[in-house]
Amino acid sequence: MILMVVLCFQFYHSSGELSRHDLIHQLIDESHYDPMIAPNYEDDFPTNISVQMLIKNIHSLDELHMDFSVDIIFRQRWTDKRLKFNHSTVRVLELDQKMIERIWVPDSFFPQEKRAEIHDVTVPNRLLHIYRNGTVFYSMRIEMTLSCAMALQNYPLDRQVCPISIESYSYTRENIDFYWERHNPVLIPSISLPQFTMPDTVKTSACSTEYGEVGDFACLLVELQFDRNTGYYIAQIFIPSILIVILSWVSFWVDIDAIPARVSLGVLTVLTMTTQSSGARSALPRVSYIKAIDVWMAVCLTFVFMALLEFAYINVVSRRNSKPIRTASQCDKALNKGTSPSPMMPILRHIDFIKRARQVDKVARVVFPLIFFLFNIGFWVFYLSINTDNKF
Repeated sequence: MILMVVLCFQFYHSSGELSRHDLIHQLIDESHYDPMIAPNYEDDFPTNISVQMLIKNIHSLDELHMDFSVDIIFRQRWTDKRLKFNHSTVRVLELDQKMIERIWVPDSFFPQEKRAEIHDVTVPNRLLHIYRNGTVFYSMRIEMTLSCAMALQNYPLDRQVCPISIESYSYTRENIDFYWERHNPVLIPSISLPQFTMPDTVKTSACSTEYGEVGDFACLLVELQFDRNTGYYIAQIFIPSILIVILSWVSFWVDIDAIPARVSLGVLTVLTMTTQSSGARSALPRVSYIKAIDVWMAVCLTFVFMALLEFAYINVVSRRNSKPIRTASQCDKALNKGTSPSPMMPILRHIDFIKRARQVDKVARVVFPLIFFLFNIGFWVFYLSINTDNKF
């Protein structure tokens, strides 16, 4: 038995197979491997790069700065025939991150990236595997902030689609072509965002970018959809503004002679509505188009302002002919014309105007809530239907 072990040991060493250490150094020896040259550069056909992305976390979606932060594991796979090896026991070579610099890797970048960094705790989070057939698997963990041109016309009942595109910085389509992995090109675990929900599926596609005389560059695109949760906005914006509008209608039940009470109530609701409108838009960029929140706030402000104007109108109407006593000159003129003054006529007219003013209040009690109710139906049906139509 001992003799057989010794013979096998001698046979293994006599077979001439290299150790992993020697095999790696033989493959990347500078005498026959140049990491500055793409795998198929001399053969004049593109190197196909297969891409897979694992989105570990999405930290924030910022409407003010039009960007979002994401933590991803970015995986690329390609074939470099210069790295083929034949070994009976070694199936894959796992390279330390320090040796990756001696292997050619694609110069992939993210056009929407504002700032990014590779995680380096406890070491730079990169790995590279080389398989027998020359297939190279390269993975890294990246945290980056990407720009996202958000369409806020339906805010806060909106749905945002933020793209992440990948392309080569220096190699045109003639030298590098990108493809998504066939199975699960983009992996997204269960991600919880405070103001958004994400669907289970994402949209992936291949694309190309033309840079004039520089050439045509292959690229990949993944679109992330974010559905805004409306619960926060209903509690903080819509319900308070509805209550303010309803509060402004209380003046319709207050006696028309209670001028200080009705004026105070009207001015208070207008100022409160103005303050809330400014606060609701403070976290948004200054865009040139009208947003759903602008429509809502403008209509609510119009209702409370019209309630104040309604009191101003009935106050003017109720004060007409409020002076029933005629002056002596008016009485003399009436006697000279052969007519007798009637002190009761102005009083009757004044009573009539008061009745008209109170009638306006009665009409306002019905018309204002009815119009506001119809506006709510139209507003919610319109914007929620748009939100449904924009799904993937």
